[in-house]
Amino acid sequence: MKLQPVILSGGSGTRLWPLSRERYPKQLLALSGDDTMLQATARRLEGFGGRAPVAAAPIVVCNEEYRFITAEQLQLCGHATDRVVLEPVGRNTAPALTLAALVAESAGEDALLLVMPADHVIRDRAAFHRAIDIGLAAAVEGAMVTFGIVPDRPETGYGYIRPGAAVGEGALAVEAFVEKPDADTAARYIAEGYLWNSGLFLLRASVWLKAIAHFAPEMAAACRSAYEAAKQDSDFVRVGRDAFAVCPSDSIDYAVMEKLAGAPELGVPPRVVPLEAGWSDVGAWDALWTLAERDGDGNAVRGDVLLEDTRDSLVHASDRMVTCLGVDGLVVVETPDAVLVARRDRTQDVKKLVARLKANARPQADMHRKVHRPWGFYDSIDAGDRFQVKRIVVKPGAQLSLQMHHHRAEHWIVVRGTARVTRGEESFLLAENQSTYIPLGTTHRLENPGKVPLEMIEVQSGSYLGEDDIVRFEDTYGRG
Repeated sequence: MKLQPVILSGGSGTRLWPLSRERYPKQLLALSGDDTMLQATARRLEGFGGRAPVAAAPIVVCNEEYRFITAEQLQLCGHATDRVVLEPVGRNTAPALTLAALVAESAGEDALLLVMPADHVIRDRAAFHRAIDIGLAAAVEGAMVTFGIVPDRPETGYGYIRPGAAVGEGALAVEAFVEKPDADTAARYIAEGYLWNSGLFLLRASVWLKAIAHFAPEMAAACRSAYEAAKQDSDFVRVGRDAFAVCPSDSIDYAVMEKLAGAPELGVPPRVVPLEAGWSDVGAWDALWTLAERDGDGNAVRGDVLLEDTRDSLVHASDRMVTCLGVDGLVVVETPDAVLVARRDRTQDVKKLVARLKANARPQADMHRKVHRPWGFYDSIDAGDRFQVKRIVVKPGAQLSLQMHHHRAEHWIVVRGTARVTRGEESFLLAENQSTYIPLGTTHRLENPGKVPLEMIEVQSGSYLGEDDIVRFEDTYGRG
């Protein structure tokens, strides 16, 4: 059997706002090292020398909204795949794993699925590999294996696993899953040898499909119907939207894992492998401070930061210089359109701020000022009454859709590179420092025919400047 990496990349990471946004969540960010969290997850099995060969490419389940940047990041780190499964709506981890298992089944393989959330950090890859190899023996025999983190402190933010007797080569029986405890209960759990519930799993595809059909038949049926209606679109597997929309939402733990011990007739025993590998789910800014390298005063900084008489703080500057004077135990995170200042021990509550932003329809909850597109990106530099200014960068060889706008005109100025412009019936080239005008209601397209990125400034003017004022006639990337 092959060891098939399955990367679940559908989370939103609201407690890491303002860096993590709903349309550009934490797994797409480089929070710990040079790789993004998604890329680090894709690399996690590099060098694995255990008892099963690793599949050539991962199965990735992600939100449709950020499919292009997901595929691009995987390509850049050498783990490109044409099995990026797109969720039309979020339905939690159990349906996501069911779709991945169906992808494996359709390839005619009862693969061993190693299920990894895309937003975790694991520092000791060798220790992770050893734990996987221990879990493989149990998974091959039909067990559902999870990995329990050996705690280094009482923690109220994680669920726990009560392990039982040893079974086989280092795996343990699972006696119970328990919810997030209070501080006193967490301390007792540590003393009694409980493990943190990591959200990492290892199991055969057929075993998962049998278990989900037994415990959650409506979910299993909805996922199968959605997958049977799937279409391959370049690197993406687009499942049936209507069928998946009626799928119940639940986690792997709640839907199946916690019920296995009470259903011995199913023949799928739950097992746990203890894991000590520098794991963190990077759930909030205080966790990132714990992971980061810190100076002699306990400060972790990134970007253009100047500190004076500051201790035990995390300061992240994205766009501007950030200075701190005479503060202790803070988190300060600067982005071009929002700044967070919080006590380090309150960062679990950042999600409350995000909820308020959403309730007030503030765009900072959903997206950054810089928005990635399959052809490159744009950065909204300035905006006011009836105008907006964007910096646009188009990759070599890429092109925007053939489109028109009902409510705005556009002025384009080329700053770097060469642009091919379609404007109505015309087609012409623009070099650096040249410009053109796109009247309201005119069909147009922008292309980069060159070998270097095309950089330009776009000035929009009109009565409505929203991104939904786009009528697409042709699009390379399959957008309607």
